[in-house]
Amino acid sequence: MGVETHKTFCRFCHANCAMVVDVEDGKVLEVRGDPDDPAFGGYTCLKGRELPDSHNAAHRLHHSLVRDETGEFQETPMPEALAHVASELRRIIDQHGPHSVAVFMGSGGYQNSAAMAASLSFAQAIGTRNFYTSVTLDQPAKVFTTARYGKWMGGTNTFSESDVTLLIGNNPIVSHYSPPGGVPPFSPSRRIRDAKERGMKVIVADPRESDVARLADIYLPVKPGEDPALLAGMLNVIISEELYDRNFVAAHVDGFDELAEAVKVMTPEIAAERAGVEKDQLVAAARMFAGGSKGCAVTGTGPEMAGNGTLTEYLVTCLNTILGRFKQEGERAAIPGVFTNTNGPRRAQVGPPVPMFGAEGMAKSRFRNLGQLGFEMPCNVLADEILTPGDGQVRALISVGGNPVVGFPDQAKMVRALDDLDLFVQIDPWISASAKRADVVLAPSQCLEREDITNLSEWWHEDAYARYVEAIATPPGDVIDEYEMFWTLAQHLGVTMQLAGGPLPMDRKPSKEEFLDLMTAGCLVPPSQVRKDAQAAGGAAVIYDDRHPVVGPVEESEFHRFDLSVGDMPGELLRYADNPAAREGYEFKLISRRSKARFNSIGHPLKKLQEKATTNPAYIHPDDIAALGLEEDGIVEITSPHATIHGVVKASDKVRRGLVSMAHAYGDADASKEDVRTRGSSTNRLTSDSVDYDPITGQALQSAIPVKLVAA
Repeated sequence: MGVETHKTFCRFCHANCAMVVDVEDGKVLEVRGDPDDPAFGGYTCLKGRELPDSHNAAHRLHHSLVRDETGEFQETPMPEALAHVASELRRIIDQHGPHSVAVFMGSGGYQNSAAMAASLSFAQAIGTRNFYTSVTLDQPAKVFTTARYGKWMGGTNTFSESDVTLLIGNNPIVSHYSPPGGVPPFSPSRRIRDAKERGMKVIVADPRESDVARLADIYLPVKPGEDPALLAGMLNVIISEELYDRNFVAAHVDGFDELAEAVKVMTPEIAAERAGVEKDQLVAAARMFAGGSKGCAVTGTGPEMAGNGTLTEYLVTCLNTILGRFKQEGERAAIPGVFTNTNGPRRAQVGPPVPMFGAEGMAKSRFRNLGQLGFEMPCNVLADEILTPGDGQVRALISVGGNPVVGFPDQAKMVRALDDLDLFVQIDPWISASAKRADVVLAPSQCLEREDITNLSEWWHEDAYARYVEAIATPPGDVIDEYEMFWTLAQHLGVTMQLAGGPLPMDRKPSKEEFLDLMTAGCLVPPSQVRKDAQAAGGAAVIYDDRHPVVGPVEESEFHRFDLSVGDMPGELLRYADNPAAREGYEFKLISRRSKARFNSIGHPLKKLQEKATTNPAYIHPDDIAALGLEEDGIVEITSPHATIHGVVKASDKVRRGLVSMAHAYGDADASKEDVRTRGSSTNRLTSDSVDYDPITGQALQSAIPVKLVAA
């Protein structure tokens, strides 16, 4: 059989870039961007272009591994490995109860369109409260706290219609991520440049001059962790100069007076000094953002990881709300979400309150008074839930494409926790830092070997864009789809998995199409129909313009308003203003950054990506390098109040003085000065899950970490 060419999409990260793939005899030969795709126009990133290596690498796992009596891994047939896991889970549940089992959904798992629903459904079927995802590691506030202030049913302004945008700690050119209203991750640099050509004004706030900051009309080099000062100062200007949408506020917003009173303390002078920016630039940014007719303020993961995440997201919500940056009656709804079954009606009004935490009946952790966020528990408590004896102690963990060793705060504690488990199951195509500590490693199929839909990326599609792609490569060895793993475990345990459309059949394995249809029941177009339409289009994307929701009028019987005083958030701002962060003798702060050659910890084993970067350098301003007596390409010792790591010094005048900037998710628990050039260092070793954490989300301080630097 000769070379066959197929249309598909990448699943290396959340962007799901459209691709054309050459396959011969079931083997992936080459991938490239699809120039005919209406959203991507041929764009791909360097990570996605390494899918052939990801699929074909000699060190990829082709078989599952189970430790024998001597502690050595043995290749094990998948049915036998799953039967072993199920037997161990049954023993643990019978002895300790259902809450003794935890499931963690990591970044790698998200790239399978069925894995999130499968893992959550499995956890619910066995009756455990201990379901975790990577969301609570890096951005829980924007997902779980902003709905309490109110959510506009028609959605926010979209990027393509905006004439101004404010990006706070968000670098979509590298991270391929922005919340709705921000830059879609489809050739983001080109989209920003095109938008600027049509007149869009771009404002960027970031401690370092990032890729997107270089395109900004106004760049604000805010101090890490001081985003609330900057945002409150901008609100002070907008409110005092009456630049907000007074009609919208009168019609839809409560708590405005309390907000206005709270931001009075953050005058432009005070806010600028605390945020580390020029007063005139802060005022200019406030006027520029308010002066636009449409456009949103959005954040990345950095501002949440740097502390004060809930307050930062609250102030962003306030900015967008008092300026009325939402879709109005008669307009097309913001993000149609073809496969999303939780959208509800699209109206020009605030939706009913949605309790996302602290509500009656929501599970509580045993630690730090933290509890369930939506449907999951905060990752901050998992290590303690494992290590601490008592009712509800976690004794088994299934990690789905995650990497807890390099992803969780307080690395040393997490390693102790993983080693303490009775059963640690890692679903992973590689022997990652976490997999090498597992009792069982289940080998999954990779993206071009399975069917998938674009449910993960549709939060950025402004049109009703949808794809259903086929398996185009032959899975090697004995690997299967993650949803099949969870279904098989549930069958062994005698429990039934429930999805939005009802129970899965447990007497026979459902097809992927059947699973996806049940998972998305109630969506605009079911996956099975998209599959037919995509096949008719030669595997290309389908855009359902006729299904795109239009924002309807207010339904007076269900009228609600934004409330900007909920949770005494204005009071939280006043408390922040009264309590500047103390340095405690640590004269530098370490801030996290994204790597072009990795997606969190995904990509470390791939040869061409290793050629791009083997370590996560410590970027430091040249003047600080000189003052500290460091040397370019030398080794720096970085010490926080909790631990010490090492980094390879790299000069950058894009980083403001007093900072060191390093990519997260590198290294391992045993990484050291001796191998830092080839493995990197784990910045989360410097953090603690019980000090400097958000009292609502539990998110630990993972950026803006106080540190000391000395030559090593």
